[in-house]
Amino acid sequence: MSGRPAWLWVLNTFDRHLLREWLMILGLVLVLACGLLLVQVMLDDFRDLHDAGAGSFDLAVYILVAIPGFLALTLPIVLLLSTLFVLGKLHKANELTAMRAAGVGFTRLMAPIWLVGLLCCGLSYWLNSSVVPWSVEKTRIMKEGFQFRKQAQSLPVDRIGAVYSVGFDNPYPRRMWFFNRYSKYTQRAYGADVTEMDVRGHETNRIVATEAWYDPAQHGWVFRDGREMGFDPETGVNISSVPFTERLFSRFQEDPKLMMLIDRRPIDLSSTELRELIDYLASENNPKSVPYAVRYYGLIADILGPLIVIAISIPFAASGVRVNPAVGVSKAIGLFFLYFVLQNLAASLATKQIVDPGLAAWLPNIGMAGLAAVLFARLR
Repeated sequence: MSGRPAWLWVLNTFDRHLLREWLMILGLVLVLACGLLLVQVMLDDFRDLHDAGAGSFDLAVYILVAIPGFLALTLPIVLLLSTLFVLGKLHKANELTAMRAAGVGFTRLMAPIWLVGLLCCGLSYWLNSSVVPWSVEKTRIMKEGFQFRKQAQSLPVDRIGAVYSVGFDNPYPRRMWFFNRYSKYTQRAYGADVTEMDVRGHETNRIVATEAWYDPAQHGWVFRDGREMGFDPETGVNISSVPFTERLFSRFQEDPKLMMLIDRRPIDLSSTELRELIDYLASENNPKSVPYAVRYYGLIADILGPLIVIAISIPFAASGVRVNPAVGVSKAIGLFFLYFVLQNLAASLATKQIVDPGLAAWLPNIGMAGLAAVLFARLR
């Protein structure tokens, strides 16, 4: 027993053979998937980054940061392709049949694959909770940084990274915000207007200012060159108007980053940003929260994706005819087409408020798990 890792003694000869064949193909498919991701990143972002003045080193760093954001998405695809290929190869060579004829149960034969599947679930959780949010947010910051650097050559500072006509409604403190423009570069609003209302929705106070920004050191919003006006909520008549050069409003705690997330595509947001946006939109019963909720809960549901993929691919490959294992690729395409059909159907049902967004996110996995149960029943 000396000289060999202890865990190897738990694995029999077939286990080691299966893992060796599978992990080799898994590695090859993973490298291929990363290559395809590289091509996708280049196609999607190369022109924008080049136009923004990004150099070769900038592009290389951007690609290295962007690719981890796709790993959680590609992990089930890689598992499906490699499992179908390897099990199809073993099935064609009658190796699975020989082991079953020797009295080894199918559950025991596939135990190494299930174990790796569990490890991949843990990996998927770590990717979705830490790596992917970091990658999504970091690539967006890098892209905006390149754009800011390009715009700085021809635009005044207050118009670099400008977003125009920004509106934000905060229902709990009953405040409505509007900026003529907000510069992501300076992180300041220009042409700011904040309206405060009573419980009946009648205006009680309004602050207008040339410039405004959130100051984390003072824990509040600072307004410059503005005026605070009071209104009678019953009549709407202006009863006071006090000009100021600069004033801190510590009761204003709205996050400018959250204001900038409104109307972004769900796929462009990290899980952390999705959660913040869902909480905000849900507080005002805004139906816009549905696609963000489906995306957020879908990321949670994807954690079990590796096990569901393995549950489908094992009976799919082992019960098939003995043909070229490359046929598994076409099977994988068909399975993922079915998955995306279920995903779009569930999202549509959630948008129409027929099902809850959380349930809609799980429906594709429930459907694929049902397919796996049928395939296992037929296998037995």
